[in-house]
Amino acid sequence: MSKTVYYHAGCPVCVEAERALLPLLNREVEVVHLGEQSPRVAEAEAAGVKSVPALVVDGQVLHLNFGAALADLK
Repeated sequence: MSKTVYYHAGCPVCVEAERALLPLLNREVEVVHLGEQSPRVAEAEAAGVKSVPALVVDGQVLHLNFGAALADLK
């Protein structure tokens, strides 16, 4: 199975996107709270994430809305 990661910062926009979207996906999703897991910001950046919330599916980045710029989480 392919890898899916949901990156977020815990803001209301991110939490709402997680609540609304993730139950619709028919796959396992790793949820990464970058505010609590700051060492993983570099991983998200390397994957192409520019802002959160973002869903990375098989290397494709889907920026869902704008909650925070990734640069603001560094």
